Amino acid sequence: MSASDQERFLDRLRRALGHAPGRARKAPHLFAQQPSEEESKLLKRYQARTPAEQKALFDGLAEAARAIHLRVVPVPNFSAAGAAIADLAREKAPEWGGEKHIIAWRHPLIDALHLTALLDPAGIRLHRTEILNPGADPALNQKHRERFRNSLGAAYIGITSADFCLADTGTLVLRNRPGQARSVALVPSIHIAVIGLYQILSDMKELFSLLRWDDRFCTEGLTNYMAFISGPSKTADIEATMVHGAHGPREVHLFVVSPASSSVHSPGPFGS
Repeated sequence: MSASDQERFLDRLRRALGHAPGRARKAPHLFAQQPSEEESKLLKRYQARTPAEQKALFDGLAEAARAIHLRVVPVPNFSAAGAAIADLAREKAPEWGGEKHIIAWRHPLIDALHLTALLDPAGIRLHRTEILNPGADPALNQKHRERFRNSLGAAYIGITSADFCLADTGTLVLRNRPGQARSVALVPSIHIAVIGLYQILSDMKELFSLLRWDDRFCTEGLTNYMAFISGPSKTADIEATMVHGAHGPREVHLFVVSPASSSVHSPGPFGS
């Protein structure tokens, strides 16, 4: 919250309490104006992270993933990632119907996979999310929404990227933007995510330090909706028996592209 936002908030409180508009008491800022000592250490640790330390984070992520049935697949480049995803799509069968449909985000990392050329020979249809133009004809936008819903409902695999992945819990962090609907990760029975190694963070503390204070991320800050996904959907509500896929994907596969190839997309707001 900026100083002007804080002042507007306090002004509403004054009016609600019946105080005169100009009757302001001196008060400290409600929110920190600079990183705390701990946050500063976390930011410096992130900025100075070596390739060996990033690899250690990946190893921690792989360990945490096993406990939550998240399949983590390291790949050396985008070609290998695309080929592995195409193999997975051929191997898996839809839970209903005979046709295979996949829906994927519009995102630089996913564009680099060239999935259409890999899936077409197998008769697997790839749908891409659309970016609506708010100024366009409402009827046309409604048509795009209906087409998206139909594609989403037919898909047995949803492919997304992520903003970050937390190594300590195996948690994907997704912020929805135009062309990157969170439903792609939630509705299909199989969720595939593609990230670069550099997108793996240590934990939640490091995540929120970056979102609040790092210039590459704080422009979006904490205002966007964020989804935290830790493995496939699961519940043990009935007779304490664990069931996967009860209210979301039954499988989650995370493909992590190595630094040499993933660095073509510099660390930053990964949806851009």
